[in-house]
Amino acid sequence: MTPTLDDLLQRLHVVSLPMRVRFRGIDVREVALIDGPAGWGEFGAFVEYEPDEAVHWLAAGIEAAYVAPPAPLRTWIPVNATVPAVEVSQVAEVLARFPGAGTAKVKVAERGQTLADDVARVNAVRERVPLVRVDANGGWTVAEAATACAALTADGPLEYLEQPCATVAELAELRGLVDVPVAADESIRKAEDPLRVVRMKAADVAVVKVAPLGGISRLLDIARQIDVPIVVSSALDSAVGMSRGLLAAACLPDLRYACGLGTGGLFVEDVTESLAPVDGRLPVGAVTPDPARLSGLAAAPARRQWWIDRITACHPLLS
Repeated sequence: MTPTLDDLLQRLHVVSLPMRVRFRGIDVREVALIDGPAGWGEFGAFVEYEPDEAVHWLAAGIEAAYVAPPAPLRTWIPVNATVPAVEVSQVAEVLARFPGAGTAKVKVAERGQTLADDVARVNAVRERVPLVRVDANGGWTVAEAATACAALTADGPLEYLEQPCATVAELAELRGLVDVPVAADESIRKAEDPLRVVRMKAADVAVVKVAPLGGISRLLDIARQIDVPIVVSSALDSAVGMSRGLLAAACLPDLRYACGLGTGGLFVEDVTESLAPVDGRLPVGAVTPDPARLSGLAAAPARRQWWIDRITACHPLLS
């Protein structure tokens, strides 16, 4: 179902969510929320994305707002702690927001930082969480990734390296050089052909996100065609978008890894009361924003208009 642009805009709320620590280069996360007949949807494509990429995020928000949700197979989802590229002194504070988490994902390869910074951060996390995975967001060459892998595993194992290199060919090459499993994220969600990474045997794990893939139905369709384990992750979603990630994970027939769906703890304020993990898990369920929070977190008029203009540019591409 594709709603008219007028109907979509009449249901729109744009919010600005302040963050506890800088993440992905931002301190405030803006998203547009859609109060639809089937529930709440979220459009939160990162601001640098052009309409041809952002339209998938809009499709995901429309699906959530206008289409009845699928039936889940489980009611709780294990989630990993997410540790941004913070100083070692901040690690304990970040992890405290993920009570019971047995797995942590640590951001590495941040611009302006060194491999020594990454090693120190990962080791600080290892002291508190038994299982660690790292995410480089495609920031290394093959040679850099191999060197980093050796350094990051010198003091303990890694569950996997997430998107260590930018291209599918590089991931495939790296798999032959390291013993640590390689996970693909951007090579799936930003690819014209998200299955190419599997055909080229470039990944041991597939990290998938609801919004960039265009919605839960599209994610589940891709998951059915992928013969490696699936990890559902967030795209720095609000509580609304996070609920869709949890639902997608709940619909997968097999869920072997903790999912990256605990990033709500990175926000100072969200559109609902912050939901802390219980024993490292989050519940599956629909989310309805608090009207007072929608009002209090409303974006400035100029920013709201920016999102309206963006939706207007994306809407014709929905077909």
